[in-house]
Amino acid sequence: MKLIIAYIQPERLNDVKQELYKAEVLKMSVTNAMGCGQQGGFHETYRGVDIEVNLLKKVRIEIAVNEDFVKPTVDAIIKGARTGEIGDGKIFIVDLADCIRIRTGDTGGEAIG
Repeated sequence: MKLIIAYIQPERLNDVKQELYKAEVLKMSVTNAMGCGQQGGFHETYRGVDIEVNLLKKVRIEIAVNEDFVKPTVDAIIKGARTGEIGDGKIFIVDLADCIRIRTGDTGGEAIG
C-alpha cells in the first residue's frame, strides 16, 4: 500500500480529477495548501509598498492506493497537472503501514478499496 501526495496548481485540479477518474481512481482527499518551490514567489506593489509573496496557492491531493494502482495514479496526476512550466508541482510516494476502514473494521488493502 502506498500514500500518494501531490502538490499541484489549483487551476489544474479539474484536469487531474478527470484523468484520475479515467484511470478508475475515485477516492482522494483534496486540501488547499500554500508553498513555494523553484519558482520562489513573486513581487507585487500594494499602495506603493513592495511586497514579496513567497507562499503561493497550491492544492494538495492525497490518495491511498494498493500497489497495482501506483503507476496509473501517478501517470494520471502527471497527465492532468503538467504544463511544462516551473511550478507544475511534485508527487511524493510514501509507504503506508496500514489502513483501517472505520465503518467495517477492514484493514490493509481491503480497507483502501
